[in-house]
Amino acid sequence: MHPPQGAPRPRAPLDPTELARFEAAVLPHLDAAYTLARYLMRDPHDAEDAVQDACLRALRYFVTFRGGDARAWLLSIVRNRCFSLRQQRRDGSVVAFDEALHSDAADAETADAAALRAAARESLEAAIRLLPEEFREVIVLREIQGLSYKEISEVAGVPIGTVMSRLSRARQRLQLALGPESAEAT
Repeated sequence: MHPPQGAPRPRAPLDPTELARFEAAVLPHLDAAYTLARYLMRDPHDAEDAVQDACLRALRYFVTFRGGDARAWLLSIVRNRCFSLRQQRRDGSVVAFDEALHSDAADAETADAAALRAAARESLEAAIRLLPEEFREVIVLREIQGLSYKEISEVAGVPIGTVMSRLSRARQRLQLALGPESAEAT
């Protein structure tokens, strides 16, 4: 019996060696993938969906990965998946990320210091959320993920000069949004 016309053809599963190679190359970068998705999707649940979809795509197409920077490769897939999902959804809803729920703050920290740090983090998160997408993307990849200009260029699919320009403009906008105290901190 043959599958119906147009039905997807089953893909051969990865052999255990390939699966182990995938896990070694991709799994260490899941936190970075989620962080990028969270900033691009602006919703933790949507970010989880995007990362899950991206990981499934990465697994499906891992046979095409020829080595190199697995982090940049995965983040490119996550970025593309976020853009695709956002285009599909187009609902415009924004859900604030609650840093207090996801913080690993030390127990010995004083309540005042924790409150000040939470307020500063909240201000920064809000300022990043207000950045245009192309600026938000590069600032997250550089300042939060720690990618090099070259890696950002590969992930975003733009020249290094564009990355540098966008970072400069994003930093200027963040300084303006955060006020005089941000200029003192830099």
